[in-house]
Amino acid sequence: MEGVFSNFDLVIRAFGFTLGLFLVSSVASLLLGVFLAAMRVGPIAVMRKAAGTYVTVVRNTPLLMIFVFVVIALPRMQITFLSIEEFQEDLFGHVYISAYFFRACLALSFYTSSFVCEAIRSGINAVPLGQAEAARAIGLTFGGSMAQVILPQAFRATVPPLASVMIALVKNTSVAAAFGILEAAARMRYFNNRTTDDLYVFLLFAVGYVIIVEIVSLGAWTLERRWRVAR
Repeated sequence: MEGVFSNFDLVIRAFGFTLGLFLVSSVASLLLGVFLAAMRVGPIAVMRKAAGTYVTVVRNTPLLMIFVFVVIALPRMQITFLSIEEFQEDLFGHVYISAYFFRACLALSFYTSSFVCEAIRSGINAVPLGQAEAARAIGLTFGGSMAQVILPQAFRATVPPLASVMIALVKNTSVAAAFGILEAAARMRYFNNRTTDDLYVFLLFAVGYVIIVEIVSLGAWTLERRWRVAR
């Protein structure tokens, strides 16, 4: 374990990449998921079918295949991403975020948004129909009623399932290790190849994942408790 603790900055940087993947992908998947959910319950049949097809295809496709499509197929279609290089005078030194980071975020967002969509849609269906009718009665459009009446109530009902989706996203970031991202899982493999203390290395990185998941769970629990009181 001396090799790990003597290079503990690499462990911190690895979990920094894991958190970066999670934060960027969670925000993108939430936005895309809400949009897809609105399409699925909207009045336009073509958009309902398009959103339903997207959710069905993506949700039933292995995440690894989506990574292969985004990381390998998109560049062959001349769809590429620029790299970002940033110099900092701190513990992390030279931070380099490659195009693979953005591709990984895109793959994770595509995949997770389908589950977010279904969670939000279940929350929308839990809102009494009279709420939508009342919104239309006072002259709100579909978009206005969704933004001001339906979605605020739907989010309260979907905190637990959304928390489960976000926890799954934290663990799904480990798939990026196979595509050039030195996040926590990739760094664990790096240390396992250079030390005989495989069990201790595994436990160290497992504890890191547990801490991240518990923080997500605590945030979801706090929101659920606050919004329950607000009802």
